Amino acid sequence: QVQLVESGGGLVQAGDSLRLSCTASGRTISSYTMGWFRQAPGREREFVAAIVWSAGHTYYSDSVKGRFTISRDNTKNMVHLQMNSLKPEDTAVYYCAADPRVIPLRSAHEYDYWGQGTQVTVSS
Repeated sequence: QVQLVESGGGLVQAGDSLRLSCTASGRTISSYTMGWFRQAPGREREFVAAIVWSAGHTYYSDSVKGRFTISRDNTKNMVHLQMNSLKPEDTAVYYCAADPRVIPLRSAHEYDYWGQGTQVTVSS
């Protein structure tokens, strides 16, 4: 089993930056595919970013490409999501997800493990 805990959410203004972190325990996640998803009120959970192996294998949704960066620190069993130029439409609960398959995964149902989420609110 893998336990995931997100941190770093908060209330910011449009144009600001935030860095989300996901700390894994239970197993080493260095070979896992890690993803970030978000869910706004009344909407389905949507893919934000994923990383397979290393920074050379990252994937983003069109809505965050160029503004968000996913990275991993395998020495600390952590994954990060650097979010720059935040917009009010980025407001959502952000979830970290993990899956042992070494392939890019963009659908929520493909991930085996989930964190509890961290709230990100961007005011205009």
